[in-house]
Amino acid sequence: MATTTEGPAAPSRRRRSPYRSPGDRRARGRRGGLRRHAGAYAFISPFFLVFGLFGLFPLLYTLWVSLNDWHLVNGRQGFVGLDNFRDLLADPDFTNALFNTLSIFVLSTVPQLLLALGIAYLLDTRLRGSTFWRSAVLIPNIVSVVAVGLVFSQLFGRDFGVVNWLLDTVGLAGDEPIDWRADTFTSHLALSTMVMWRWTGYNALIYLAAMQAVPRHLYESALLDGASRWRVFRSITVPSIRPTIVFTVIISTIGGLQLFTEPLLFGGINGYEGGSDHQFQTLTLLLYKHGFANFDSGYAAAISWMLFLLIAVIAAFNFFLTRRISAKD
Repeated sequence: MATTTEGPAAPSRRRRSPYRSPGDRRARGRRGGLRRHAGAYAFISPFFLVFGLFGLFPLLYTLWVSLNDWHLVNGRQGFVGLDNFRDLLADPDFTNALFNTLSIFVLSTVPQLLLALGIAYLLDTRLRGSTFWRSAVLIPNIVSVVAVGLVFSQLFGRDFGVVNWLLDTVGLAGDEPIDWRADTFTSHLALSTMVMWRWTGYNALIYLAAMQAVPRHLYESALLDGASRWRVFRSITVPSIRPTIVFTVIISTIGGLQLFTEPLLFGGINGYEGGSDHQFQTLTLLLYKHGFANFDSGYAAAISWMLFLLIAVIAAFNFFLTRRISAKD
């Protein structure tokens, strides 16, 4: 009788089920997506790190400082909540600085952008020596703002200023020379002139770059149809560069509401006071006064946050207004 011997039984292999639950498939898809986009995230991460370190953190920290009684030297004295903001809204110096800031902003920004638009249109034509003129309009912007402030402070001097001499030459000076620093309107006009001189050429080159991207056949067709130069400019050039105009309006809003160096130098000694009666004291000068002259960092932080909200509101208003105009067109 034959006997058979059997070896040890081989371990049975469990077959993986071909069916996967929807949750497993979604998890594998997310892991695969993360692996595919890891390189992209790595490339853009430096921006977010720098923004968080130098942008978001100072903004939130300033908000925390504004909610405290905070001395610049001695540090935090205690939590006061919204008291700094309540005191700020009831402060006549803040109301005066807000008016001065908005007044100088309007007097400088509106003529500046209109003049820059006209200069850009002239530079976009066949002008002899166009390269020279395009370079020349940028010269005021590369001059140090301190030098600009000092020179214009001398130009608008009361007794020996060139502006008063020119007005007297053409018979517009009146009986007494104009004291440009003493009056609200004249000081605002002088500061606006200073800002316009420095930034008009810069904005003109931005407009020029946008105008050169407009298809030339649109101009040729309009001129063949008998349209005037003004009609071509109003109906073709301006609508075509509207996004650039929106950009310059927003940037000019941010810069105009943060005006600091020009009025500081224009005021001379204790320039942060903005004149003997605070007639040209801006919000940034008021911030500097409380933060670095009075050492009240909490109050200064509240001013900075009010300035931040003001800029955000005006920039948003400009953005939505221009979008509404574009939608109607």
